[in-house]
Amino acid sequence: MKHSQPPRRDFLRYMGTLALSAPAVAAANEQDKITFPPIYDKSEKPEQTEPPADPMNERVGVAIVGLGRISVNEMLPAFAQSKHAKPVALVTGDRAKGLKIAHQYNIPEANVLDYRDFEKLARLPEVQAVYIALPNGMHAEYTSRAARAGKHVLCEKPMANSVAECQQMIDACKKAGKKLMIAYRSQYEPMDRALVKMVRDKKLGAMKEFSSVNSQDMGDPQHWRLKRALAGGGALPDVGLYCLNAARFLSGEEPSEVIGNTWSTPGDPRFREVEESCQFILRFPSGFMASCSTSYGAHKSQFFRLNGAEAWAEMDPAYAYHGLKLKVTRVVDGKEQASDIQIEEKNQFAAEMDHFAQCVKQDKEPHTPGEEGLQDQRIMEAIYESARKGRPVKLSPPQHTRGPEPQDQQGG
Repeated sequence: MKHSQPPRRDFLRYMGTLALSAPAVAAANEQDKITFPPIYDKSEKPEQTEPPADPMNERVGVAIVGLGRISVNEMLPAFAQSKHAKPVALVTGDRAKGLKIAHQYNIPEANVLDYRDFEKLARLPEVQAVYIALPNGMHAEYTSRAARAGKHVLCEKPMANSVAECQQMIDACKKAGKKLMIAYRSQYEPMDRALVKMVRDKKLGAMKEFSSVNSQDMGDPQHWRLKRALAGGGALPDVGLYCLNAARFLSGEEPSEVIGNTWSTPGDPRFREVEESCQFILRFPSGFMASCSTSYGAHKSQFFRLNGAEAWAEMDPAYAYHGLKLKVTRVVDGKEQASDIQIEEKNQFAAEMDHFAQCVKQDKEPHTPGEEGLQDQRIMEAIYESARKGRPVKLSPPQHTRGPEPQDQQGG
């Protein structure tokens, strides 16, 4: 029987539900919940009060390892919007910088450690977990050291520089009985979560194609991201990884074959060690295809389009920290209709940190565990192999990738 288009009002009602479904982190202390009587007419969007946060003495204490841009500009300020975590220690090679930041976040000076003193974290019971924001080539070492020190680990993406390093990190945390989560913030972002729900609810029809670009123009040839030992590669593991991971988590499938190509402008001092750009195709068992392009030498561009048999969804910009825009287009009542999905923006760093903290407190597997990072690394290594050999490379299916859905997506 031919599938009929849903009535216009049903589709719009579904869109309205998505617009109101921005994730709110579940709170453990419902007795502290604040409610207000309604004051707006039914024509207005319902007022929502944020769920209560954990008391400060019940939050998961986190040591920030590495005080670069992502820690100072994004993660540390995000703790102000976190409901389940707090910063309690810093690890840095620049003590003067560390002390400045410690004073801003009420962190004791004694909890500002040098990398040489990293193992002292084991003697700080207020530190339950670490957030590792070091260059990629240092992730494996400091994840293993943190696990041996008895701390749970939230590690920035990409997970590491090789499949072997990823496995080393997974094994170290399992041996120590500690959680390992990779910081794929897009998988906790409200619009991406809404789009995942749409795909699972078959609102776009069968998935057919994914196309995406993520590029930025790098300037400093001496930056660590352009050094192979520290970065592991160029544009692919840094910004191209967003395209790769989105194709996987939005579709819910794993690729069975990859085709890759890399390029660097001859003579450009920025790209002596790593690739400037990478283009790759992912083929999936269902026939779904992903075509992606990433570059360190092009003006910033961040978008994707997910094509289904009955509709397409587009995010432009995508992957950014702020200002994401999601649009869905389909035929309704015989007319092409575009719907801008309005969902309140949430701090992506606070969202991922809160999920991690909840997993620590409730002894649950993270949604993006080490195995998720390992799978992306397997795929990236296959892309590089394809680029070197000039032919497609087959992939075997992974045994495990993601943990349970984030708690706020299950009404918890």
